Amino acid sequence: MSELALYGIPNCDTVRKARRALDAAGVSYRFVDVRKDGIEEAQLRGWVDRLGWETLVNRRGTTWRQLPEDQRAGLDAERAIALMGEHPALIKRPVIEFEGAVYVGWNTENAIRLGAA
Repeated sequence: MSELALYGIPNCDTVRKARRALDAAGVSYRFVDVRKDGIEEAQLRGWVDRLGWETLVNRRGTTWRQLPEDQRAGLDAERAIALMGEHPALIKRPVIEFEGAVYVGWNTENAIRLGAA
């Protein structure tokens, strides 16, 4: 069985909820703090190729709202990858890699998939 990797920011409520559920279920995982540890462009590119940049960019958060309008307008995959690399808080959280799949967010469906429901 492959290692579960959970990417996020420790003070994010959704990431905290996911970590609590995984811990309570005894599911082993590796946590990657994307703000502190950073995120490789190749990693972001792989996620965008699989899920689409629209799925990954968090347009509801403070980081997005604080970006200048010219950076938010006309976004495409290349610009989204660059922005997420520069501002990791723009990545929807958590991003979970497990057994070759990539999931975004923490919900009942993902909890069941990962054995934490």
